[in-house]
Amino acid sequence: MIEHRPFADLGGAHHGWLDAKHHFSFANYHDPARMGWGALRVWNDDTIAADSGFPPHGHADMEIITYVRRGAISHRDSLGNQGRTEAGDVQVMSAGTGIRHSEYNQEADSTQIFQIWLLPREHGTAPAWGTKPFPRQQRAGQLVTLASGSGAEGALPIRADAEVLGATLSAGQTLHYRFASAQRYGYLVPARGRVMVNELTLDARDGAAIHGETELVITALDEAELVLVDSGA
Repeated sequence: MIEHRPFADLGGAHHGWLDAKHHFSFANYHDPARMGWGALRVWNDDTIAADSGFPPHGHADMEIITYVRRGAISHRDSLGNQGRTEAGDVQVMSAGTGIRHSEYNQEADSTQIFQIWLLPREHGTAPAWGTKPFPRQQRAGQLVTLASGSGAEGALPIRADAEVLGATLSAGQTLHYRFASAQRYGYLVPARGRVMVNELTLDARDGAAIHGETELVITALDEAELVLVDSGA
């Protein structure tokens, strides 16, 4: 089963400095049919205006992955971590017992991110943060694991039963992805470009909620960039 979730049908809110679209219930957007998908709880598509951002605020017991699509995001947290994550790169934060952080767009133009929240395997662990570059050219024609709950080599570690993967494809290029079992939950979003997933066509920023499938055949109809979450229940 693959359910199409068009970008135009997503929930959202516009705050002036932040234009947010929500694939799942979040903040003032509530849809009881979209409370999560497997271990995936939140997938926000955020556009953050220049010289603005999220002031210091707290999280606990959540794995938060930020995939920067355009621009850059600058992070600072209560553990003393700070860093700047650029387009195509990824940062992760394991909130654990609690962490406060800020996320600002200190660039001259707007920044676009996917913010992905995953439920952790266990509560009460120590908080942590990390960031890593994932050059788009190294993901050309293949899915590369960006964040991993299973210790995949080269990926940022997360404490969830999930893998976050990314790929870039030329128009007409096809790749295959096999789930460990049909019981896994997949959620796929093209950051740019149109793709066909099995027989479903997705426009840029549409979502595809996947369950009961063992294999995906993904074909780029345009030059495309995509992000996939593969998680347990």
